[in-house]
Amino acid sequence: MTEQAIFDVFVIGGGINGCGIARDAAGRGYSVALAEMNDFASGTSSGSTKLIHGGLRYLEHYEFRLVREALMEREVLWAMAPHVIWPMRFVLPYHKGGPRPAWLIRLGLFLYDHIGGRKLLPATATLDMTRDPAGTPLKRLFTKAFEYSDGWVNDARLVVLNARDAADRGARIMARTRVISAKRDNGNWAIETENAATGERRQIRARMLINAAGPWVDAVLAGALGKNDVHNVRLVQGSHIVVRKKFNDPRAYFFQNPDGRIMFAIPYEDDFTLIGTTDRDYTGSPAEVRISDTEVDYLCKAASEYFLEPVGKDDIVWTYSAVRPLFDDGASKAQEATRDYVLRVEGDRTAAPLLNVFGGKLTTYRRLSESALEKIGEAIGVKGAKWTAGSSLPGGDFPAKGYADEVARLHKNYPFLAAGHVRRLVRLYGTRASALLGSASNEAALGRRFGADLYEAEVKWLIAEEWARHAEDVLWRRTKLGLKLTPGEATALEEYMQGAANAAA
Repeated sequence: MTEQAIFDVFVIGGGINGCGIARDAAGRGYSVALAEMNDFASGTSSGSTKLIHGGLRYLEHYEFRLVREALMEREVLWAMAPHVIWPMRFVLPYHKGGPRPAWLIRLGLFLYDHIGGRKLLPATATLDMTRDPAGTPLKRLFTKAFEYSDGWVNDARLVVLNARDAADRGARIMARTRVISAKRDNGNWAIETENAATGERRQIRARMLINAAGPWVDAVLAGALGKNDVHNVRLVQGSHIVVRKKFNDPRAYFFQNPDGRIMFAIPYEDDFTLIGTTDRDYTGSPAEVRISDTEVDYLCKAASEYFLEPVGKDDIVWTYSAVRPLFDDGASKAQEATRDYVLRVEGDRTAAPLLNVFGGKLTTYRRLSESALEKIGEAIGVKGAKWTAGSSLPGGDFPAKGYADEVARLHKNYPFLAAGHVRRLVRLYGTRASALLGSASNEAALGRRFGADLYEAEVKWLIAEEWARHAEDVLWRRTKLGLKLTPGEATALEEYMQGAANAAA
């Protein structure tokens, strides 16, 4: 089936960059379609360390432009989505003979404080670890530490909120839709798509094509576009482990390993600690990436060098791994490859332009999107001005420091909910939690309980509003309740969701 309407922009890829570009373009008045072959954020964008950060370690590789841009974005993104993004303090323990001298750390943190337009985030401080509670869970080797500010983000939710807002602004958002081919035809793109659930194929036309497929960006060029000898990105595997809570402090730790790598230990989902990441080149399929035994051993051993209570394999409750599609700049080590993004346009108005997106990171996705819109404007004509810096993502229309007030407001309106349930709903849905709960006046009105505090009302919302189709979508991307549901409960949820999907069909 061929659709008659011609979209201005067709985006391949439903990760943070693809969804960010689609949202920005739709908000400027472009007609937009986006196809994601799986679920949103099912690749790199849900496999991050969950940070909105300047990238302190990138200063060592002289990436000052990237660090400055990222630092400036921290408070912009916090204001856009204070439900899924919030400040976090990081403790960087120091001891003599460590991999980096104190003066170098001080210099880096001075730049960190002063080159990014920091206004709301507190400045760097020096800690006496023999007195500060941050020293309690660590080995007594560390008597001094530096504490600085960065941000935390629920990465997968950031992606789906961008997709939701793009759709609300008129974009056609297609999950589980693979691009089979894309060919230039009479000055436009003729794009063939296939629905993974139904097998239905469609022909869609667009004036400009955006390849934002992340780790699959070269595969799209070689496959759907039929190009030869494609090699633009370097795939670097990053793996994380989640263990039972190792400390009660709300602050995170930034550890410097003897091999020069860095690692974070971060409070996670109330009851756990997130530890990562690794950096190693990856040559397999991005769809098959898994944490290796070597990486598990590395993370456990490295964390045990810092914590009084060792981290062992028995502590691990979950692991995840993803590949970062870094622009291949020829760096000799995976951890030295640039985290900056590169945008390249092929063709012109007469030849149907193609924009390829290489690299990037969560923190700079909005700026990357603005840069992409500049390229789009040059290629097919300008529509609208920059607008996202002062905007809110769905549910984020409350003050940056207003989370506690929003929790109190929701709990007042739904007093039958447990306090932890209210906090979780506001963290995921912000002001839209009220729409999710609707007129419910008691627990029974929320419908079937699948486990933990996951009820039918929330699952129905995720199906209707956020493209969720499988239990995995709900348990590991829209929420992290996979950490709390039993295998049997997860199976029951999948059966319910398949029943709902069949009913809808």
